[in-house]
Amino acid sequence: MENQDKPVVVLTGTAKEGKAGLPLGTVDIGCSENAYLFRVGLPGVRRNARDLKCDIHADGRVHIEGVAGDARIVKDKSAYDMKVKQLCPSGPFTITFDLPGPVDPRLSFFNFRGDGILEVVVLSKSP
Repeated sequence: MENQDKPVVVLTGTAKEGKAGLPLGTVDIGCSENAYLFRVGLPGVRRNARDLKCDIHADGRVHIEGVAGDARIVKDKSAYDMKVKQLCPSGPFTITFDLPGPVDPRLSFFNFRGDGILEVVVLSKSP
């Protein structure tokens, strides 16, 4: 039996201090027969490899760390700089959560959407 006292999602840094209005650290998990899909709200995080790191472990643990600040949103081939300092604190953050089961981290497909949502599909391990 799993420990029921452990939180499902752990937020630290800027993600923990987030104000209403911007869902930094909001996690949504979907399941299918062969894969998991998760989406994480990361407003204020630039789509840049040095500002964001996402590690997926074989046991299903996901660890995301990065730096929140001003972000650039691209819509209809136009770029807009989003100033989030007034709504969401800027600075480093970590988000850790567990997927419902074990996965194969090598078979992960990442999409950091222009609206600040990190979308990941990872194949589950067969029993």
